[in-house]
Amino acid sequence: MESPSPLLPTSPPSSMDPKATVEIDTKQLNYPEADTPHKPLELLRDTEALLRRPTVATLVPILSPRLGNKLQRASSLAEDSLKDLAEIDLKNISDFELRSPRIRIGLSFVGFSALMTVVLLLYLYTLHPELSTVQQVGLYWHEYIWFVCLGVAGMFILGREAMRPIQRQRR
Repeated sequence: MESPSPLLPTSPPSSMDPKATVEIDTKQLNYPEADTPHKPLELLRDTEALLRRPTVATLVPILSPRLGNKLQRASSLAEDSLKDLAEIDLKNISDFELRSPRIRIGLSFVGFSALMTVVLLLYLYTLHPELSTVQQVGLYWHEYIWFVCLGVAGMFILGREAMRPIQRQRR
């Protein structure tokens, strides 16, 4: 009979022992209760500030004084802008007031899609004139699909807005 290999343990390690599991009584855990739920824009402001402030404090000593001052001014501008943004009550914004931003987003999707498709075609025809149209689509089909899908999404947004009934808010 062979002796056991010194590299293989004969018994499982203690961390794998099923008797070593720790049981936690979940009834004894005390979670802090939120008195008032945070509004989404306040949460955005606070989260951004928690990320921005240490980053600015780390970068200012490293940068030149001129760039450090610009970074601090940009940080204070962001602080003021997000403070103003957090004061907006999202529940008071009507559907009619959101019509214009939705149309702009749809137009941005369509415009960006068309622009990037033209840039891709320009790139292919100027830097790769040896490729046929089939070879171009074969090599760059991911980009074509992304740009076409983005344009189609913009058209869906615009179509939805065109079919939505206009109900002006009475004041």
